[in-house]
Amino acid sequence: MDKPKTTAKDFFLWAGAIISFYWTVIAYVLLVFEYIDYTFPNPLGYYPDNPYQSGISGEMAAVIVLLPVYLLLMHLIRKGSDADPSRKEIWIRRWAIILTLFLAGAAMVGDLIALLTTFLSGEELTTAFLLKVLVIILVAAGVFMHFFADLKNYWDTSPSRRNMVRIGVAVLAIATIVAGFFIVGTPAQARLARFDTQKVSDLQNIQSQIINYWQAKQKLPATITDLNNSLAYGPIPVDPQSDKPYTFKATGTLTFKLCATFNGESRWNQNQFAETRAVMPTPEGAKGMMAQDNWQHEAGEVCFSRTIDPSFYPPLK
Repeated sequence: MDKPKTTAKDFFLWAGAIISFYWTVIAYVLLVFEYIDYTFPNPLGYYPDNPYQSGISGEMAAVIVLLPVYLLLMHLIRKGSDADPSRKEIWIRRWAIILTLFLAGAAMVGDLIALLTTFLSGEELTTAFLLKVLVIILVAAGVFMHFFADLKNYWDTSPSRRNMVRIGVAVLAIATIVAGFFIVGTPAQARLARFDTQKVSDLQNIQSQIINYWQAKQKLPATITDLNNSLAYGPIPVDPQSDKPYTFKATGTLTFKLCATFNGESRWNQNQFAETRAVMPTPEGAKGMMAQDNWQHEAGEVCFSRTIDPSFYPPLK
């Protein structure tokens, strides 16, 4: 009996299904990794105040869009093979399944090697690392078992279980994305965090302009509007959320304060503020004063006190 030929429809259906499947799995794993890093941060790592500025938004979008695409394409493929059982023997189907089995098996083996290497080298097995290893093993094992069963035509003889797997995968994806809103916050909260990030950037800009002003005139500006010099500095930033000027006050010949109102505490504060509170002063007002050279903040109005050191910023001749 001649082997069935692979039509253009077969090729593009399977190519689309496999690409969307791989992309979905990779995005899902990376998304869970982002949750793990956010929950168990590395003290030496950098984490933006707005987690959606990392890969989370793109990974969420990929799972939301590509998983339904994969399920739809597989539904069309199953529908075609039910109508014409010879479609189960086309070469692209077998190649796609065998390639996926190989990659899933390689992922599990590589993951175990990484785990043992870390353990045998005496490095610390952190909670985040162990969770990532577990995620890869579970995902790869699930993929391997699913496609191994497909290779043996198990799902064709058990359509009810096949549908249960589809529903289970969809529910898992939805639960993971919804859980992310509780772990890293909603997009609305992320927007507020973006405002806070911009406010810190604006204050840093204003601080630089104040230092330049002092170097040029050997005195601090009386008000923040004194910095408005289109030739030298450009327009002074204003609060992007309220469109009001930031608060500036000269407290001495070399000291000044810059204040802004923040929607929440910085990401660094959430993880480390309690640990450093004993050695680092807290924000001014009801909560104290921030340390000289950081821009970490809590929610509400926060003032940053600064002192110009002429040895670092000598007057311009």
